[in-house]
Amino acid sequence: MHDDHDTTPDMSREALPYSRRLFIRQGIALASLSATVPWFVQRSAGAAMLPEGSLVASRPGVREERVLVVVQLGGGNDGLNTVVPYGLDAYHRARPVLGLKPPKETGGALELDAARGLGLHPNLEGLKDLHDRGRLAILQGVGYPNPNRSHFTSMDIWHSASPTSRGRGGWLGRYFDHACAGRPEPEAGVAIGREAPLAMLGDETKPITFETEELFRWSGSDLHPLLAARYGEASRIGRLDGVPEDSQLAFLTRTALDAQVSSDRIRAAVAKPPLVRYPQGNLARQLQMVAAMIRDGLRTRVYYVSLGGFDTHAGQAGTHGNLLRQVGGSLQAFQADLEAQGNDGRVVTMVFSEFGRRVRQNASGGTDHGAAAPMFLVGSTIRPGVLGEHPSLEDLDDGDLRFGIDFRSVYAGLLEDWLDAPSAAVLGGTFRKASLLRT
Repeated sequence: MHDDHDTTPDMSREALPYSRRLFIRQGIALASLSATVPWFVQRSAGAAMLPEGSLVASRPGVREERVLVVVQLGGGNDGLNTVVPYGLDAYHRARPVLGLKPPKETGGALELDAARGLGLHPNLEGLKDLHDRGRLAILQGVGYPNPNRSHFTSMDIWHSASPTSRGRGGWLGRYFDHACAGRPEPEAGVAIGREAPLAMLGDETKPITFETEELFRWSGSDLHPLLAARYGEASRIGRLDGVPEDSQLAFLTRTALDAQVSSDRIRAAVAKPPLVRYPQGNLARQLQMVAAMIRDGLRTRVYYVSLGGFDTHAGQAGTHGNLLRQVGGSLQAFQADLEAQGNDGRVVTMVFSEFGRRVRQNASGGTDHGAAAPMFLVGSTIRPGVLGEHPSLEDLDDGDLRFGIDFRSVYAGLLEDWLDAPSAAVLGGTFRKASLLRT
């Protein structure tokens, strides 16, 4: 999806010293479906190439106790049928079939703010519970200037935090590059999926990426049984006997041990049963794994999960309703798990989609690509409630909602106030940070 923005270092045969080529060719790495399998090699190699003395012992800007979880809703979530302006006549005129009824009618929206005529989709009982308990913030009308209706381009814009600059890597990757002083933890960023999202790719850092814990393992023992014994010895003593500490072989050994230790720990953490019951579905499965890793005490600063299927051009009602049920139930269970662990004060969850849908329904019982849409924040430390004004349904931008909150202001608020990172350096510009946390 993001091949044209690939920031992975050149891992070609010609670019690698002989011993590193041999190391990679022999497969002393993790078995994973990720496109960033060589992350551990890249991380250690990048550190090895830094000038002498450039690595610092401390890591300023990294709040060790704080975690950001990003939930991506891929395809363009219909914000108008997620946070429902049931009190506006223009909403019902634009959506005579798809429009949701007021809360007091059968199948109507869940009451959110009666004074403003706002509700939630009836399948979002999980979000309604979080809202009522002061654990949900709804940011209305989030977008950016001159919106792009292409899935790939708009998602790249959200991931890179740049509507104009291409190939800059991701905003979270740049956060790690700036905050970790060239020395990130092996598990500093974890993405669950087939490939690392652009948002997590930095110049010096790449996330751990895997789909399932079963596939996330060290594969050396599969190649030859002697490797398991040799690396078991290295794991016990932290080095290989007879290998000089400053040699390239020692560097490769440490790299492999990083991989093995990380995979062993993550798989052991995910194997533990959760403290609460999660619903069925892919998003719930991903969040359950994230909760397990947080409970185990991994030094991970950012986790990234996703749910697709939101491109509802036709027959939207049933599909969208089922997806939102997954979203609400999964987030509700995840927050309950964190609270049962006593970790809820450490975690903020951000939910976004690359764009919303057009105001007017189409002839196929669906909606086409739009622009501004709501974002959600979940946590016990966020400023709860409905934040910002709902975009006008009368004053439209070529049939789309006009944005009121620049998404980079949300990023700036999270970077500055939650992760203690310099937002201007990460975002490539100064944006007025949104007030997102309780005072």
